[in-house]
Amino acid sequence: MTRQNTSSAVMAQRCEPIGSLDYFPTPPWATRALMEHVIADVRGKYVWEPACGEGHMAGVLAEYLSQVYASDVHDYGIGAAIGSFVGVGPDVAEAPGRPDWIITNPPFNLAVAFAERALHLAGEGVALLVRTAWLEGGDRWHRLFRDCPPTIVAQFAERVPMTKGRWDPDASTATSYCWVVWRRAAECKWDSNSRLVWIPPGCRERLTKPSDRARWAVKSIDANQDMFEVPNV
Repeated sequence: MTRQNTSSAVMAQRCEPIGSLDYFPTPPWATRALMEHVIADVRGKYVWEPACGEGHMAGVLAEYLSQVYASDVHDYGIGAAIGSFVGVGPDVAEAPGRPDWIITNPPFNLAVAFAERALHLAGEGVALLVRTAWLEGGDRWHRLFRDCPPTIVAQFAERVPMTKGRWDPDASTATSYCWVVWRRAAECKWDSNSRLVWIPPGCRERLTKPSDRARWAVKSIDANQDMFEVPNV
């Protein structure tokens, strides 16, 4: 029986207090939907996932991409690099070499800052998994969308349930999510011809693997598991 998650943290607002880790692991199928339906042509690229948590997204990206560099501000015990993706100072994370893509589910309160830095660093593209309502708001428009609108907004036709602190494969939600994607048209210019696409219904069932539940639903992944290949670049 599917359980309805009525927490205000996952219904219409994923807004956490300042200082919170805002950790809502990404259902594995939602990352596969990005790779299958939105940016299928980037397979084999080098990607940085800078808010990796316990590896729910980075582990799936490694199924498609040649090199995945994973980091997070908190040590979740999976062997990922430790460092903040935003801010200043010695604790700010840096990836080895320039990533082709930066793909992540950013903390809600820091999503614009994540986008700003990712757009500065990525060689080919950026993809952020966000609430659809994130597209609204004057501050985000002035800081981000006015001068650098996304190339693709990929709206999920079905809900993407996220639960604070863990992945619950049986959860449900009232919150709508989308992937917001920027692609470079040239080395110094982002493609601003925005278009809206839909990720079709049925992805949750079709793209969830039988091994996902055992791998991520109950406990953290094994830190010794060879999930991430740190690129020699």
